[in-house]
Formats: sequence, C-alpha cells, structure tokens
Amino acid sequence: MKQHKQDEILGISMENNTNESGGMNMHEEMRRAFSLLSGKWKLEIMWLLNQRIYRFGELRKAIPGITQHMLTAQLRELEDDGLVSRTVFAEVPPRVEYEMTAKARALGPTMEALMAWWQEHGSGLPKRPTTRGRTAKQR
Repeated sequence: MKQHKQDEILGISMENNTNESGGMNMHEEMRRAFSLLSGKWKLEIMWLLNQRIYRFGELRKAIPGITQHMLTAQLRELEDDGLVSRTVFAEVPPRVEYEMTAKARALGPTMEALMAWWQEHGSGLPKRPTTRGRTAKQR
C-alpha cells in the first residue's frame, strides 16, 4: 500500500500507464525488460562484462558452477538481445572476446543502484550457497 502511494506521487501506474506507441502498459514493458536479464547466469555475466572485456574461458572460470553449455546459451541470448557483442579474431587457435554493447552500458546506473542497495541491505539477508545447479567439471 505504501509503495502504491509512492507510485501515485511519482506519477507511475504499473497497470494503467501506457507508452507512446499506444497499447502496451508499463507492467508489460517491465516484464519485457526483466526477461532480457532473466536467466540463471545473465546478471552475473553482465556484471563481469561491465568491468572489462572477457574471453570465453575467463568468463567460465570467473563464474563458479556454470557449465560450458549454459554459458554459451546465455551469451547467445544476450548477443541476440543486443546486450553483448562477440568478436572473433582470425587466429589459430581462434580467440573470441565478449563485451557489453552501448545499449547494455546504459544499464550502468541500474547496476550501481543494485550495488548500493546490496551494501545497505545485503548483510541482513540470509546467506545462500553461491553455486547453483550442477557443478561444472574443473579442468
């Protein structure tokens, strides 16, 4: 109820606020936005790529518990959505690098807000294991 009053003050109505293109309400728009980053590992991948450019193997080592298959699938989805760019270098062996696109870099303030929220409230939340799902084979 308190959040609803804050939303009214700010002029936000998740149910009734339609966009300029006519028809889609904010609730549907936010569902589309959330779906871009939903996925078991997407936020963690985006967080890492926000720091620097990574090669595939570096990403895999930086994310405990992710399988090669899952990392490939998540990177492909992020690339298809225009959030990650993939550069293949004509070398032997081939070198592939991943980086955030300008569109994804626009999420920077959102990531900073999430980090600030975590610093303020994270210690009060129950601890959960950092790995999820199957554990990737260590090589």
